[in-house]
Amino acid sequence: MDSLLKHLVRGNALFFIIVLGMGGTFQNGFHVTVISSPSPFVKSFINHSWTERYGPPDPHTVTFIWSAVVAFYALGGLLGSVGVRMITGKLGRKKAMIWNNVVSLIAAAIMLASKFANSFEMILISRLLFGFTSGLGGNVHAIYLGESSPKKIRGMVTLTSATFVSIGKLSGQFAGLQEVFGREEWWNILLCAPTVFSIIQLLVLPFFPEAPRYLLIEKNNAEQCRTALQYLWGPGNYEKEMEEMVAEQKAIGGERSKSLLELLRDKRVRWQLVTMLVIHGCIQFCGISAISVFSYNIFQEAGIPEEKIRYVTLGVGASEVLTSITCGLLIESVGRRVLLWRGFAAMSVLMASITVTLSLQHYAFWIPYCTVTLLFLFVIFYGGGPAGVLPSLTHEIFIQSCRPAAFVFTGTLRWLGFTVLGFVFPFLIAQLQSFTFLLFSCMCMLGALYVFFVLPETKGKTLLEISEEFSRIKVCRSHKKEPACLQTKL
Repeated sequence: MDSLLKHLVRGNALFFIIVLGMGGTFQNGFHVTVISSPSPFVKSFINHSWTERYGPPDPHTVTFIWSAVVAFYALGGLLGSVGVRMITGKLGRKKAMIWNNVVSLIAAAIMLASKFANSFEMILISRLLFGFTSGLGGNVHAIYLGESSPKKIRGMVTLTSATFVSIGKLSGQFAGLQEVFGREEWWNILLCAPTVFSIIQLLVLPFFPEAPRYLLIEKNNAEQCRTALQYLWGPGNYEKEMEEMVAEQKAIGGERSKSLLELLRDKRVRWQLVTMLVIHGCIQFCGISAISVFSYNIFQEAGIPEEKIRYVTLGVGASEVLTSITCGLLIESVGRRVLLWRGFAAMSVLMASITVTLSLQHYAFWIPYCTVTLLFLFVIFYGGGPAGVLPSLTHEIFIQSCRPAAFVFTGTLRWLGFTVLGFVFPFLIAQLQSFTFLLFSCMCMLGALYVFFVLPETKGKTLLEISEEFSRIKVCRSHKKEPACLQTKL
C-alpha cells in the first residue's frame, strides 16, 4: 500500500488519472443512469413537439421516439467503439481524447438548443453523439491508462477506469434527484451536465504526455518515453519498464496494428478472444445493466414505496463506487483470477436468491427489504470482482499490435449486449417476472466456471509472459474412445 501511494504522489500520476477519468468512462456511467430520471419530461416534450407540427400523435409514436432516444445512445457507443483502432492509430491516445471532448461539446450544444428549437430530432442526434463519445472515450481511456502505467501497479491504475464508470453512474443518479436537476424545466441541462468535465479535460490534458508505451513501441522514441514516465511517475531511469517495452517491440517485429478482421483470424490470440467473449458476455448479461437502467421498475416490483426508490437507487450507486475503490487496493495482492471467479460465483448465488425473494414478496412485509439487501450485495460483488478486474484484464492479455483491435472487439460486444438487453429486458420481466433473474444467475455461474478452469493469472507478469500463458492452453480432442478434455497450465 505504501509503495502504491508513493508511486501516485511522486509525479503527476494521480492528477493524470483524475483528469483522464473525467472525460473517459465517467461520461459513460453518467449517461447510462441519468436518462431514467427525466424520461417523463422528455416524453412530454416529444409529444408537444410532434403536436405543434403534425397534430396530436398516436401513443405508439411517442413511445417509439422515446425508445429511439435510448437506443441511439447505444448505437453511438457501438460506432465509437468500432472507430477506436482507426482514430487512435491516426491521432494517438492523447489527441483522440482531446477531439473526443470536442464532439462532446457539440453534442451538448445540440441538446441544449433542442428545447428552444422545439425539435425532438435534435435530441436523437445529441444522444447519438454522446454515445459515440462514450464508446470512443471509454476505450481510449482504458488504453491510455494501461500504456502509461508501470507493471507493478498496472492493475490498480487500469482499474480506475471502472471506478470512474461507477462514479459516473452515482453522479447521474444524484443529478437526477428533484432537489438537484430533476425538474421539468431543466431536463435538457441535466442530459448534458457531464460536458462540464469534458471541458476541464479539454483544457488540462494537452499539458500531459502521450502514453509512454505508445511512444516507444509504435513511435520508436525512447527519449520521449522516458520523459513521459518521469513526468507521470516521478524521477527515475525506468530501465526495467523500458526493457519490457523493447522486448515487446522486438516480439512484434515492426508489425503494424491489426484490424479487427486480422485479429479474429489470428490463431495465436484465439484463447484471448474466447476469454473476452465469455467474460464480456457474462458481465453484460449478469443483470447489472438491468439494475442500472431499470432499477426503478425492479424496486417497484419489490414493493418499495415510490418516494423512497430514488434514494435506494442512490445507495446502490454509492456501494458500487466504494467497492470499486476497495478492489483497486486489493487487485495487486489478491490477483485478477481470484477476484473474478469468486465475484461471479457470489453474484450467481445472489441472483438465484433474488428470484426466491421476489417470488415470495407478498408473504411478509420484510421480504422486499431482503431483495434490496441482496441487490446491494450483488452490486458489491460486481464492483469488487468482474467490473473491477475487467479493464486490467482487457489491457494485459493483448500485446501492442493487437490491443486497439481488441478494444474494438470488446467494445462491440459491450454495446451490442447493452442494446439487446435494453430491448429484451422489459419483455423478459413482463413474461418471466422474478424468474428473469434466474437466467442472470446462470450467466454468472458460467463466468465463474470458465475463469476457474481456464483463465491464467496475469498479476505481476509482463505482457509477453501473459501471452505465453495463453498459448499453453490446449484443447485435447477425443480420439477413438478417449474422452475429450481441456488442459490448462495455470
